[in-house]
Amino acid sequence: MQTSKSQLVIDSRIKQYAKLSKIRLTGFVTSTTLTGSYLACQSFTESLPVIGLAALGTFLCSSSAAALNQFLETPYDSQMRRTAIRPLVIGQVSPLETVIFASVMGISGVVLLSSCVNNLTAILGALNLLLYSFIYTPMKRSNVANTWIGSIVGAIPPMMGSTAVLGYVNFNSVILALILFSWQFPHFNALSWNLRHEYARAGYRMMSVVNPDLCKRVALRHSGLLFLYTCLLPVYGSTSSLFTLCALPLNLQFIKLSWVFYKNADSSSSRKLFRFSLIYLPAILGLLILTQPRNNLDSLAAE
Repeated sequence: MQTSKSQLVIDSRIKQYAKLSKIRLTGFVTSTTLTGSYLACQSFTESLPVIGLAALGTFLCSSSAAALNQFLETPYDSQMRRTAIRPLVIGQVSPLETVIFASVMGISGVVLLSSCVNNLTAILGALNLLLYSFIYTPMKRSNVANTWIGSIVGAIPPMMGSTAVLGYVNFNSVILALILFSWQFPHFNALSWNLRHEYARAGYRMMSVVNPDLCKRVALRHSGLLFLYTCLLPVYGSTSSLFTLCALPLNLQFIKLSWVFYKNADSSSSRKLFRFSLIYLPAILGLLILTQPRNNLDSLAAE
């Protein structure tokens, strides 16, 4: 009976820490690091140890940033329905415990990347943690440019995956980072449109609140840029021209939905754009892997 109670306490704590880590977001961020590593490596099996360590380091750094974000935004999270049930807001964890958790995760992540991967990847991980926690988070309440900073944060993890394998930044990793950067504008601008009244009540300076026209224009602009980036990748050998062909329907649909959102922004058009953004990025990353001239999946099967 005592063991069962202890296990329940442990399980509950793990769930609370998972929420502090924003586990789904952190899992997604880690997957982009894995994609960057996979595209950069020559042999998947030979690079697997460093790829795994890079992914773990990214996971730890992202978890730390997410926890610090919630620590800093607790008074404002309580004013929004979608964040009012976070562990800090409802008192499931204390502020001190959150800071300790974030510090342990962040330091562990940077040290792991520095000692087991390379210094450049560790620097990028530390930079991302600082950008998200101490620049993007407070800027959300002061300047509409916060979305651009947040998009940089999302663009760095795939670059970390590439630098983990190569030890340097190459053109393909920059283009992959730009894809992640631009994707976040139609994705987040569409999401924030239906939440703009909550953001306004909590004092957040989002485009949808401060400048709705800019919100729509930027979403459309970056949907077009995504098409450009996917056309550039085959030119430099990261993938084949088949990738651009297969990605064309996805790009055209993204541009179409962004155009509809731009011309008639409402709950329906924003919701459709947001939902498609959740399909678009995994599909693009999957196509990148499947249409490489050198498909590591084939070499793995051969071994």
